[in-house]
Amino acid sequence: MEKVKVKKLREGANLPRYGSACAAGADLFACTDGESVTVAPGETVFVGTGIALEIPDGFVGLIYARSGIACKRGLAPANKVGVIDSDYRGEVKVALHNHSNDPASIDDGERIAQLVITPYLTASFEEAGELGDTVRGEGGFGSTGK
Repeated sequence: MEKVKVKKLREGANLPRYGSACAAGADLFACTDGESVTVAPGETVFVGTGIALEIPDGFVGLIYARSGIACKRGLAPANKVGVIDSDYRGEVKVALHNHSNDPASIDDGERIAQLVITPYLTASFEEAGELGDTVRGEGGFGSTGK
């Protein structure tokens, strides 16, 4: 298990926490200084978590929606998947977008997103005149069947 250092930046901040033994994503919590934040329909609001992370080199933190507030209340990360690079040391914020037709409130300490920490590959891009053949070839969207 890889250790990730977490710095609390504000009173009331919560460390990320896994909801079950096999959860891939750790819950991120709103840190709004005791206030509720309302997100109007079609609006995007940056919600702070009150924490900063020291993600190990060779890893990235990916911020995904929590299914409960995304499906039931229409609140999900505006950028679909947030990326926290290993050299970022600022506050982790979640850009929550309200996809519903109703205002939605976020309470201080509420679970607002989930964080998955995963290794990544840094590629060396090389221009090529030709690419290797595959069975799929240039088949795009929907080309592999229903």
